[in-house]
Amino acid sequence: MARHWLALQQLLDSALPIGGFSHSFGLETMVQEDKLTDSRALEAYVQTMLRQSWATSDAMVIKAVYRDADTQQWERLWAVERIVHTQRLAAETRSGAEKMGKRLLKLAVDMWPDLNWQPIAEAARAGNCLSTHPLVHGYICWQLGVSLQQAMESYWYACMVTCINSALRLMSIGQTEGQRLIARLTPLTSEAWRIAEGLEPEEAYSNMPMAELAMMRHETLYSRLFMS
Repeated sequence: MARHWLALQQLLDSALPIGGFSHSFGLETMVQEDKLTDSRALEAYVQTMLRQSWATSDAMVIKAVYRDADTQQWERLWAVERIVHTQRLAAETRSGAEKMGKRLLKLAVDMWPDLNWQPIAEAARAGNCLSTHPLVHGYICWQLGVSLQQAMESYWYACMVTCINSALRLMSIGQTEGQRLIARLTPLTSEAWRIAEGLEPEEAYSNMPMAELAMMRHETLYSRLFMS
């Protein structure tokens, strides 16, 4: 049975203490290099990330959770997570996805202690899974009885909000404009769902070379606000 819908809203709270505020995932590099200079460019960047990375890569881990968890095919699920995670070229980005996932898992165990965390917790301790952010998000949504589409769309929403909140600290964009951007971008999750729906988890891919290069160059920036 699905839990109260507000449980999902709590998971999407931008104040959720999982460290998202510490990571820009390459956005800081692109701003410093004048690749993103205004809200229009930022909106185009988020749209492209949604279509070419979050929908085709991270979402495949969530899709694998819903495919494999019911039948307890854990090894197949962990394998998809590794396929997606090894496609992250920047060491900082891989580290960030792992840190956020581990913090989210720890928080979820405290928030919903009556749910079954044993499979993912034991696999993480044994090193069989990486407990990355998309895996943990998908597992929580599956446990809460959220539909696959809602699980994916909620993850994309969290990614968009994290990106916009990072931009607020990096660019000359006010809070109101940030909320306008989120309002315009949110409907695109329906398009992203159609993209993800047509892929099998093992077909995961990302096609964002400029963003990947920015993520790799981040660690060499002269000054940084973010960890990635």
